Parts: sequence; structure tokens; C-alpha cells
Amino acid sequence: MSGAGSAQAGSAQAGSAHDWSVWWRAAVTLFVVVIIALQPLPAGLPQHAWLYLAICGGVIAGLVLEPLPNAAVGFIGVTVVALLAPWVLLSPAELAKPGTDIASTAVTWTLSGFSNPIVWLVGCAFMFALGYEKTGLGRRIALTLVSRLGGHPLWLGYAVTFLEALLATVMPSNTARGAGTVFPLVSSLPAAYDSRPNDPSRRRVGAYLTYTAFAANAIASTLFLTGCAANFLALAAARQLAGVEIGWSQWFLAAAPFAIPLLLLMPLVVYIVYPPRLGRTTGMAAWARGQLDEMGRISEREIALAAIVVGTVLLWVFGDRWIDVTLAAFAAVACMLTLGVLNWNDVVRNQAAWSAIVLLATLLTLAGGLDRVGFVSWFAGFVGQRAGGLDPTHTIAALVAIYFVSHYFFASQTACTAVLFPVVLGVGLAIPGVPPDRLALALALSTGLTGVLTPYASGTAMPYYASGFIKPAEFWLLGTTLGTLFLAALLYGGIPALLRP
Repeated sequence: MSGAGSAQAGSAQAGSAHDWSVWWRAAVTLFVVVIIALQPLPAGLPQHAWLYLAICGGVIAGLVLEPLPNAAVGFIGVTVVALLAPWVLLSPAELAKPGTDIASTAVTWTLSGFSNPIVWLVGCAFMFALGYEKTGLGRRIALTLVSRLGGHPLWLGYAVTFLEALLATVMPSNTARGAGTVFPLVSSLPAAYDSRPNDPSRRRVGAYLTYTAFAANAIASTLFLTGCAANFLALAAARQLAGVEIGWSQWFLAAAPFAIPLLLLMPLVVYIVYPPRLGRTTGMAAWARGQLDEMGRISEREIALAAIVVGTVLLWVFGDRWIDVTLAAFAAVACMLTLGVLNWNDVVRNQAAWSAIVLLATLLTLAGGLDRVGFVSWFAGFVGQRAGGLDPTHTIAALVAIYFVSHYFFASQTACTAVLFPVVLGVGLAIPGVPPDRLALALALSTGLTGVLTPYASGTAMPYYASGFIKPAEFWLLGTTLGTLFLAALLYGGIPALLRP
């Protein structure tokens, strides 16, 4: 056989293997939908809500198995629900109501995720990262860090962890902090070690650093009351429902027994369960200093970007009363376009940004639908029926665990806190002997930690998930692993300390 013939045969075999891989992954995804749909309907849950849940289960399977790119999976999932709206989205009562416009209801629901400000804040985070790359500022910052801490990836892991914790003391938006500030910096670091996204070299350093920074965001969101906007929402609900007032110092003293050890151990834990392929290096510091010398003095475009970033962070920290965090990010991108840091073609061609926007918007839509079809209220009642009969300590622990795991059904910490926190708190308050202040604080402390569970658990997650350094299946597995560790720390370290006389 000629060389050309061999090459064609090899290409055909590779294409056939790829097609088979896509087909079996798609088949398993559909199988998940069918299996869930065919299970006996739980008592009290409407039929259309169960079918809706089956489709959501298939979407999650598709995100893990990747028969298609994740954004396409989310897009298809929302489209299928919209097309089947009379059977999976609208209740029989809605269908029977005169004047119900099925088409209008379906399309309004389909596009609802794209109106969420977090979606566009995440998109702006990718534009920040592109600005760091295009101007060279990201490389300069990365080389500076490597020149000081580059002897071992673990030290860089601790550096980004402590940066997250420091910013959490003053920046109440974990999405602005993680996605808009830390992610663009962290995504610049791996290139210094020749670790590239969507490439086998991603595991050299990039995968470890990006996941460490992501997990650090969840811990910092819990350690400080100011670490996450959903914390304030939880405290508002606790004040309204239980008459409980919780201040900054009370929050910190309750979180410190388990969150500080988590913060100190987490980079090492990730290093063990998801290790970088590159260990201790010699000469990296000297090489980085040499590269910095070759780059020369900081350019005008780097200075412009640095000024924009600093100004945006200051708005996020001090200006939230006057300007929304997403609008501040929009203003930053507008400044980058005006000053030539980016041009419009850069924005249009930023495939990672647009894919992340579509994926997060569709996942927010699907998660919001769980509440719309009545699954969340059914689940709350299901929990309430089974929460009685335990002593106060075990009741609080059980409710915290249920609230924590329930975050798999929500596509943001704010949504979960707004919808489910009052319900679970109300269930606990109805059980004799449960101290309202301890229950409210224990539930609130779990809010930030839940951000580590899924790629849609918080706005922070999506940039790291879509960065190309972590495969979807790895992200889900790590979320379950770290989520279990975080929940165990709260249950066995935080709650006992909270209930101690």
C-alpha cells in the first residue's frame, strides 16, 4: 500500500473511532433521560416536573460525557424543553387557563438566562483575560510571580489561595473577585511553564493552578461575611424569619474553626488528588528574571490595562451602591476598546467567552425551570416530612447537609439562597428544641462552600470550567470530592464549635 493510501486508511479509522465515541456518549445521555422518565412518579410531584427533571439529568450527563461541546449540550437541552413545553414546562392548570400563550411562554423562558447579569459578568472576565494576554501584562505578572515562587507549583497554589482570601475581606461579589480579578491572572501563569489549555500539557501546571484558585474562592466566600453576596441574602432571610442578627465578627468566629484549616490545607489536598505533572523545578526563577529583562519596560498598553483593572476593582469594592458589578465590568471592556487594549474583532473572535455565555445562560435557564415546574417546592416538603425526630444537633447537621447537596439543582448561590434557604430554615424553626440563631448561622455558612460543587454553582465556576485546563468529567469529579471534604469540615468542625456552650 502506498504512503498516501496508508494515510487515508489511518484517517478513516480515526474518523470512525471518533464517530463511535460521539455516538455512544450521545446514546448514554439519552439513556439517562429515558431511565429517569420511566421511574415511578414520586408522591406529590407533578408528572411534567418529573419529565423536566429527566431532561435536566440528561443535560448533566451530556456535560460530563461531552458527545458535543458543553455549550451545544446546554443549548440543545433548553431547546428540547421549549419544544416540549406543553408536556414538561407548563402545568395542566396553566394549559387549562384561558388565554395561555404557550409559544410566548416557551420563548420567554428559553431566553431568561441571557438576561442574568452574572452571565455577562463572566463574559467580561474572559475579555479581561484576553486583555492580559494581548498586552503582555499577564505574562509580566506571571513571570514576576514565577521569579519569586516558581520553584514549586504548590507555592503558586498557596499564593493564589491567599490572594482570594485577601480580596474576600473587601469584595462582596465572589463572581467579580474570582471570575473578574483572580481568573485572568491565574490563566496567565501556566504559559510560563509551557502548560497550555486544551492540550496534554494542561496537566503540567495549568490544571492544578486553575482548580486551586477556583476552590479557594468557595472557601474565602465562607470565611468572610463579605466574601459572597449570597451571605447577606441569607442573613436578611434569617432576620426576617427568625429575628436573628449576625454581625461580621460573629460570622468570622463561627467560620474560622473549619474554614481556616480548609484554606490552609486545600492547595495541598488538590496537589494530592489532582497533582501537576511538573514538580519542583530548578532554574525557573532565574529563567523568569531573564524573560522579564527581555520584555523590557512596561508598555503604554500594559499601563492602560492595569489602570482599567485597578479602577474596576475599586468600583467593585467601593462603588456597589452606585454601579452594579456587571455594569462596571461593561465599562471596563468599553475602556479597553476605546484605548485600543482590545479591538472589536478581538471581542467577536473570543470563542471561549461566547461559549461560556451560552453555556451559563442555558444552565441558569434550566435550573430556574426546576423551581418553575414545582420540583423545588416538592423537594422542600419532602425534606420537611423527614426532618423531625432528631435531636437539635443532628437536626441542624441534617438540614445543612440537605441544603448543601440541594445546590446541585441551582445555577447560582444567590438563586439557591433566595429560594431554598428560607424554606429549609422554616423547616428547622418548626422543630422543637432547635436554636434559631445556630441553625440560621450554620445554614448561611454553607452557602459559599456550595460554589465548588458544579460548573454552574456560581458565576465564578464557569471561567475555570471553560478555561480548557480542566476536562468536564474531571471538574465534576473534583467538585464532588472537594464538596464532600468541605461539607465534612462544616459538619464535624463547624457545627460542633457553633453549638458549644
